Amino acid sequence: MELRRFTQPSATKPTHTTVSNSEIAKWNILDRPLTRSREELYLSTFSFLFAEAVQYLQTRVQQVSELEEKLNQLGYRVGQRALELLCFREKLNRREIRLVSILGFIRVQLWKFLFKKSADYLKKVTDREDEYYIEEEEPLVNRYISVPKDFGQLNCAAFMAGIIRGALDSAGFTASVSAHYIHREEKSRLAFTVTIFMIRLDESVMNRERKLAG
Repeated sequence: MELRRFTQPSATKPTHTTVSNSEIAKWNILDRPLTRSREELYLSTFSFLFAEAVQYLQTRVQQVSELEEKLNQLGYRVGQRALELLCFREKLNRREIRLVSILGFIRVQLWKFLFKKSADYLKKVTDREDEYYIEEEEPLVNRYISVPKDFGQLNCAAFMAGIIRGALDSAGFTASVSAHYIHREEKSRLAFTVTIFMIRLDESVMNRERKLAG
């Protein structure tokens, strides 16, 4: 796995312009807005650490499916702790007990907490009562990873699938979650690829949901 390199702006030759003390005061670094620099630091640090984690796990597996499973397990632990931390920070005294509500919470609040934006869509599989999926056109974890050809259809967003699974499990909704590439075509744009996180709920969850709905 290779981390895409961040290009640095080219250096410019220094000039010898005289600057007054009042102008220097205006450039005080403490007066600069922090939002953008913090986000850039977060993204660069996260992408570096994640790429290192993928490289480490790659040396310990033989197949793509094994690597995705390892990433899923890693994300699971993150998802469990992220949900607990988010509920604590937001002072949420009660957790969601209905399926659609917890899925919506993960798609919006948890996604923003972790990735600075909500996921694109949450949809239900038409002919399956126990299956939903979250759709993301450009998962953050895939943005900075270059997958070698010999790893074919590896989707590093398996890590994010693990986050969803961990958050659901922590909230009492046992499920299996996997990441898949899907090709889309729209009239207004060229064909493109999105990632869907397929969520399959455990039968015990569906039984509880039926009782609550009844």
